Amino acid sequence: ANLNLRMSDEARSLTQALKGDAKIQGNWGELVLESILESSGLRKGEEYVVQDSHTQSDGSRLQPDVVIKLPEGRSLVVDSKVSITAYARHTEATDSATAEQELAAHIQSLRQHIQGLSGKNYSALYGAGSVDFVLMFVPIEPAFLLALKTAPNLYQEALAKNIVLVCPSTLMATLRTVAHLWRQDRSEERRVGKECL
Repeated sequence: ANLNLRMSDEARSLTQALKGDAKIQGNWGELVLESILESSGLRKGEEYVVQDSHTQSDGSRLQPDVVIKLPEGRSLVVDSKVSITAYARHTEATDSATAEQELAAHIQSLRQHIQGLSGKNYSALYGAGSVDFVLMFVPIEPAFLLALKTAPNLYQEALAKNIVLVCPSTLMATLRTVAHLWRQDRSEERRVGKECL
């Protein structure tokens, strides 16, 4: 009973922290992203790198959350964007006017994340080997789906800025595809190596 009570208190504390603190929200989103990466079949340090930091010529620093390495020296950037505050207020709203207002704020928050991510131009960091779009990971699937249902053009808006919106299920499918490409690539290298012997 004490354990259940303590877990309940901790869950409540986490929920409050996630709703109010942008830094905690960001850390939580990165934790969800890392968990998906670990389940994808990709190897950390080999086929993906976390927090790959780059200093620009003007002294500013760019640090994508994750860089997925692809065969043939290509790179794909994934950046986690947690947009939970307005979404949480939307789900807790007791009247439709407040719910609508918070839903509009949630969609606006995602648009701001898209704009900010587009301005970072991560794909330029990795030169010709980089894929020319960035995956913007939204770790809360219901929040992601509600935004796309309410603003169906949001996906196209992001795409026009070289941002592809992904949620846990679509990101996992993408990462599993990349893991499969790596398995094929290693298999081909082994086959060529044997032929050379």
